[in-house]
Amino acid sequence: MTRDPRPDFLLVGAPKAGTSALHLALAAHPDVFVTTPKEPKFWLCEDAPPPHWRGPGDRHSQREWIWHPEAYADLFRPAPPHAVRGESTPFYLWHRGAQRRIAEALPDIRLIAVVRDPIDRAYSNWMHLWSDGLEPEADFETAFARQDERVAAGYAPFWRYRDLGLYGEQLGDLLKLVDPSRVLVVRYRDIVDRPVETVDRACRFLGLREGAVPGIARENSRPYVAPGLRPRLVGPVVRAGAWAGQFAPPEVWRRLSAPVVARLQTTDAHRPSLSAEQRARLLPAFEADIRLLMELTGDDYSDWLSTRDRGSFAQRQAGGGGGLSGPG
Repeated sequence: MTRDPRPDFLLVGAPKAGTSALHLALAAHPDVFVTTPKEPKFWLCEDAPPPHWRGPGDRHSQREWIWHPEAYADLFRPAPPHAVRGESTPFYLWHRGAQRRIAEALPDIRLIAVVRDPIDRAYSNWMHLWSDGLEPEADFETAFARQDERVAAGYAPFWRYRDLGLYGEQLGDLLKLVDPSRVLVVRYRDIVDRPVETVDRACRFLGLREGAVPGIARENSRPYVAPGLRPRLVGPVVRAGAWAGQFAPPEVWRRLSAPVVARLQTTDAHRPSLSAEQRARLLPAFEADIRLLMELTGDDYSDWLSTRDRGSFAQRQAGGGGGLSGPG
């Protein structure tokens, strides 16, 4: 019997929370098929192209969104007959329209949400854009405070440093639409500290045999770019090129932009840790939502209420952790 070309599971969130690492681990399972591209973003659309986002680089990246139903179905047609099929778009958890469309169109879907300390997630989100030359604001807290201004200006979802980390609100809305037994919440710290156990847990949830994936591979990460002359000179060039990239095929822009971005990322420095004072200023944006997440899941996320920095991936690995390497 021929199956409809559609996913059996989705990794739905959150951006910069380890979703890519878990995606790569599941992709290594012999009984799993994942799409190319990894993030089709189909369920963010509604049988129409995405809005014309206006943040730096947004118009270029939105050209890669898959919005037509047949194009989305084509992503799954190469899957072997008995493979468990999936894709990973980490904005689905945040996007309420995507939640609704997924629940209506995929009644048997299984959803995996990877969550991370929301302050660390936001900081990593900022660093991703900053180190790529797209974020013009060199101070993280200032950029964080500009979210609403940028949303009003039409910036794409990835610029929502605060809102993408409100997992309690997001999960609460999702569980009104989807049976909780079909939702698995995975902690970022488990991907870092217990990679093999975490992959096996995801495999059990998806009905896959355990022990087929030895762990989670190291994830490539962007080096920290310190504020100074280089980003002041190169950053505007990157942003201008990203704007022009909307008029060229995405692969052309990636090829042409690589040497320019490399001029920014000429260091192997670790990103500086947030101070307790910085974390204390940011925590009120998330505190109530963290408590809501604990109530919904029955799990303990009280460590996120602390102002103690837990260090980057690389720093935690040096201390004996396993798993990935990258910003923590």
